[in-house]
Amino acid sequence: MAKPKVSAAGGMAAMLYVAKKGRQTGYLKLYQRLRSRNACKTCALGMGGQKGGMVNEAGHFPEVCKKSVQAQAGDMTAAISEAWFARTPIGYMESRMSSAQFEAAGRLAFPVIAEDGDKRFRRISWDEALDRIAQAFKTSLPEETFWYASGRFSNEAAFLMQLVARAYGTANIHNCSFYCHQASGVALGHIYGTGTASVSLEDVEHSDFMMVVGANPASNHPRLITQLVNLRKRGGIVIIINPLKELGLVRFRVPSQAKSFLLGSQVSDIYLQPHINGDVPLFKALLKGIIERGAADNDFIENFTAGWDEVRADAEAASWDELIAASGVAKRDIDRAVEAICKAQRGIVCWAMGLTHHVNGVDNIQALGNVALSRGWLGREGCGLLPIRGHSNVQGVGSMGVAPEMKATFARRMEELYGIKPAAQKGQDTYSSMLAAKEGRVRAAILFGGNLYASNPDSEWSGQALGNIDLVAGITTKLNEGHIKGRGKTTILLPALARDEEPQGTTQESMFNYVRLSDGGKPYLEGEMRSEVEIIASLAARILPAGRFDWQAMRSHDKLREQIAQVVGGYEAIEKIGASKEEFQIKGRTFNEPKFNTLDGKAHFGVTPLPEKAPEGVFRMMTIRSEGQFNSVVYDEEDLYRGNSRRDVVMLSQQDADKLGVREGDKMIVENETGKMEVVAAILEIRAGNLAMYYPEANALVPRKLDPRSKTPGFKNVEVTLRKA
Repeated sequence: MAKPKVSAAGGMAAMLYVAKKGRQTGYLKLYQRLRSRNACKTCALGMGGQKGGMVNEAGHFPEVCKKSVQAQAGDMTAAISEAWFARTPIGYMESRMSSAQFEAAGRLAFPVIAEDGDKRFRRISWDEALDRIAQAFKTSLPEETFWYASGRFSNEAAFLMQLVARAYGTANIHNCSFYCHQASGVALGHIYGTGTASVSLEDVEHSDFMMVVGANPASNHPRLITQLVNLRKRGGIVIIINPLKELGLVRFRVPSQAKSFLLGSQVSDIYLQPHINGDVPLFKALLKGIIERGAADNDFIENFTAGWDEVRADAEAASWDELIAASGVAKRDIDRAVEAICKAQRGIVCWAMGLTHHVNGVDNIQALGNVALSRGWLGREGCGLLPIRGHSNVQGVGSMGVAPEMKATFARRMEELYGIKPAAQKGQDTYSSMLAAKEGRVRAAILFGGNLYASNPDSEWSGQALGNIDLVAGITTKLNEGHIKGRGKTTILLPALARDEEPQGTTQESMFNYVRLSDGGKPYLEGEMRSEVEIIASLAARILPAGRFDWQAMRSHDKLREQIAQVVGGYEAIEKIGASKEEFQIKGRTFNEPKFNTLDGKAHFGVTPLPEKAPEGVFRMMTIRSEGQFNSVVYDEEDLYRGNSRRDVVMLSQQDADKLGVREGDKMIVENETGKMEVVAAILEIRAGNLAMYYPEANALVPRKLDPRSKTPGFKNVEVTLRKA
């Protein structure tokens, strides 16, 4: 069995990693970057801003994690030289370089281009690059283009991007949330009328119960573990629900707490390991147990919710045998969890892509919401629902209108302020744009950050789709696999400044709906990098007719924030933030009173059908991230907390290994109708009948099956066969 090199996550291993990065970058330089008044570049848990780096919105210091250090150190690398591009053929990059090697190659410091048939990227001037991109868009119909943004974007750049795209005439505008938390937005919109968290950080600090589902914050959002440890210190209860037993969700050494750092802290009281896609039956079982114990909050349900009678009847009609078999969780363990839920007074349920990455992702979150609503955990202090956002400003990018459809109020204000009406053709979601590209219906695309290739299911198909586009423009700080395997017939890459190198201040939104102001700073290295807003405004001036907009004025972030305040609901306070430096909580999204943003003002239950059973003879496989990566960026091949030293592995249970006659390190074949991979076996504590493999490499096996409501692919529920090679 794979054995981690540490007995608990965090602790000395994390500190030694920080020291290693400090030696590489210079300790003082790294510390100064971490302490600068800029929002953290990694998860949307939020940190930094005007209270200074390593400080959260409650003023707690020190607040820092390994992910923050990885991102900062990644931006503090040397520039990729022109000579490197000259001696490194595209074919070599495509066949021989891993994601970690692209990350280690360094910063992109000047524009480069690869045209159809070129064997290498070559350097070009900014003017040539911008002119070529603009020409591609000017000679294409708006519906033959798409505009994509990752969560690294600032609010200012995101707002400007969607404005330019809509003025150009397209609604094919999307961000990376379609492939992460779009299911959360759809479900929460039904439950309480807004697609973001209903709680603030202060609510988390006043809760006495948290249930963390389909997430691994020990690796991906380490500072959330501090909140779980603190909750247990004040007598609260933590339940973890995850098919895979994660070291950091059992025990963690919090570096900022001396006792925890030395002795380690227990993170969870109850750890449930359901089958992959056993979430709806498990949540329905928890709800059934709450009803049978008479623990439903009937006053809250009667006065402030709708749909309870149907949901209660559905739970009561489900048999225990059916729910236990479908979930994979024993009745005694369900009973323990129900007892803890019924005992708690102020509960928060939170989740990540373990729930959203399913073809029934919206149902998963609605079913979890049913449990919370049954206990009255909404609309009062210390209670609510919390999607754990994985990128620092993915939520803010959505707030800025980077989506195919505009909300009614947003659309009205866009027309009043700019004369822009909704596009004649309905905008595409991310997958629809990929499908259009595969069918040859996309001539130009612009990608602001991210790795769209690696974010898609069916890697071979994804590369073919992007390869059909006449021109793909990427705005990026570094090279990644998508720039090579997802390049268009012509690909132009433009170097952008990192957040803490911007010449003007920018803003970002945390998963708690809190808006921070980042001061920016000086570039780490010399080069031709430009700010995101500067790049977008320069393109706009070339693409759109002169006279309608003053793109020179639009380069001012203060000017952009004035317009954001007029268009984006709840963002009125952003207008003066550049001068006042006063960060703020967005109005109308969090609920400390049981008044919600739905049409009837009530919170909504919803009936969720049980998912289909897996066919006999197949495993359910979920794609996961390692402790050494952030989203699709791989910093280190080693996964310290799972004991894996390589990424080409399939993680399976000891029980399944025994059935197959497999030992640790044996070569294995994982296969389905989408693809086939040869990997090695890693034996871990995962529910029997289930497998885990690393994302994005395992996307080669992920079929193009989507949740019909959120359009999110099922990365966490892939049917495969497994055999020894």
